[in-house]
Amino acid sequence: MAITVPEPSPPRPAPQPRRVEPGLEPSDRWFQAGSTAIGWSVLVITGAVGVFLGVQSVPTLRHYGLNFFTTVEWNPQFDRIGIAAVLLGTVEVAFVAMVVAFPLALGFALFISDYAPRWAKGWLVSAIDLMAAVPSIIYGLWGFYLLKPHAINLSRWLSQHFGWFPLFHVNTDPNAAVWQQSQYTSSAFIAGLAVSMMAIPLACAVMRAVFDQAPIGEREAALALGGTRWGVIRKVVLPFGKGGIIGGSMLALGRALGETAAVAIILSPAYLLSPRILQSGAQTTSALIAGNFGSATRSQLSALLTAGFVLFLITLAVNSTAAFVISRSRSGASTEI
Repeated sequence: MAITVPEPSPPRPAPQPRRVEPGLEPSDRWFQAGSTAIGWSVLVITGAVGVFLGVQSVPTLRHYGLNFFTTVEWNPQFDRIGIAAVLLGTVEVAFVAMVVAFPLALGFALFISDYAPRWAKGWLVSAIDLMAAVPSIIYGLWGFYLLKPHAINLSRWLSQHFGWFPLFHVNTDPNAAVWQQSQYTSSAFIAGLAVSMMAIPLACAVMRAVFDQAPIGEREAALALGGTRWGVIRKVVLPFGKGGIIGGSMLALGRALGETAAVAIILSPAYLLSPRILQSGAQTTSALIAGNFGSATRSQLSALLTAGFVLFLITLAVNSTAAFVISRSRSGASTEI
């Protein structure tokens, strides 16, 4: 019986690797290109604003030199122009605003992220965001008509009990039977209180977002070791969110330094180098520009733009510092789930 040997099957071709398209999908490429263009456009616009203000500042700096930064008066008729007083007023208003806004923003952020019930958290976040969307002129009118009558009494009380400190001293007798209310109105203190209402939502939004990203594993480990809710906040949330606290505060400080409408409504313009925040009369850089821009001559316009250039550099430095601090902290890092 013949045995047939099957013919060997032809060798199979070696498997070829599947071709992988390098790069991103077309839609991803378009999105990446659009995002990159938007990011660069922000830098270009910011740089263009700085270059424009810097060029416009050249005639003023040539004419006045360093005296522009040390002169207290703003009197174009007598060729006496300087921003020493307005820079001090800007710092005073921003200082009052941050002293009030920082603890409130930090407390609100901690309450929303760690204490508020779930059904209320969304409402509270929306309320904070809505506060940030309210126009500044509304806060200015609120401060002028509703806040100022009560803040005057608070200013008098501070002057009565802490008048020995130069910051709270007022050139009047706060204990007089008929006390001079006009000495307390339109002060940097009242303007700072109004500005603080605009700084709170900015700082609170950044802090809350960072606190929500605190590592869940570290939170649970602290609770498992017997830690209380406040202990978890103190040992986990606050150290993790340090960069967010600083960054949010610096962002709010930038808003306080550049606020215009509310300050112009409340403040009574006065060009004085006085550290007395409770006494009526002060001026800020932004309010100076807004109040004199419409009637300024060519040389005065250059001086106003120079003041704006100085404020631009200060705000840019504040925001850049905040971005640097956040980038070097744990805030915003990935969390464990």
